[in-house]
Amino acid sequence: MSGEQVTNSEFHQVHPTIKKTSRKSKKVDINILLNKVRAAHKKEKFENTIFFGLAAIAIVVTGIIVSL
Repeated sequence: MSGEQVTNSEFHQVHPTIKKTSRKSKKVDINILLNKVRAAHKKEKFENTIFFGLAAIAIVVTGIIVSL
């Protein structure tokens, strides 16, 4: 057995209650999930606006340079 397996088996033999008490709640708050989705959508929209703004500026500057 590797050292990690020995350590894990020794840990669970000494502290069997830790594994039982570390369970997480299965409940999910839909409002938290919706807020995360809205924040991600808002961030994506902002990034798209910046990208298209920079592209428009590049086209305008290129047009000005070409017209000179």
